[in-house]
Amino acid sequence: MSVKILMVCLGNICRSPLAEGILQSKLPTNKFKVDSAGTGDWHVGNQPDKRSIATAKNRGLDISKQKARQLKVSDFETFDYIYVMDNSNYDNVAKLAPNATAKDKVVLIMEELYPNEKIEVPDPYFGGDEGFNKVYDMLDEACTIAAEKLLKKH
Repeated sequence: MSVKILMVCLGNICRSPLAEGILQSKLPTNKFKVDSAGTGDWHVGNQPDKRSIATAKNRGLDISKQKARQLKVSDFETFDYIYVMDNSNYDNVAKLAPNATAKDKVVLIMEELYPNEKIEVPDPYFGGDEGFNKVYDMLDEACTIAAEKLLKKH
């Protein structure tokens, strides 16, 4: 049985696809499954943003095969861990949680680096390439810690 981790942002085309690709690259695929979703439905079925794809490619990751999807209530049953990118995502995901146990699965990804500081991964959508590089670096650091913890625990 594999451990399932879900990365969530707003549209599932910028931050969460990067987070999915980064974390998956740090974990053995036979033990861990990483996926991503968005709280909104604007981009369902689309590839990640071309800037996310390019940023990942520049770092040796191919996320071009990912397809955006919207978070659904059944994800709380399917996934063991749900990482969100910012406080707005946290609020939206927590509201969907069917019970307290499900809500407890939801954590800001940057809490892995900065516990209890409510640090957000900024949405790079309306900015330039430098925003995507900054997001990648933040997620890479947080996912390294998350992967270490997951590997120790499972």
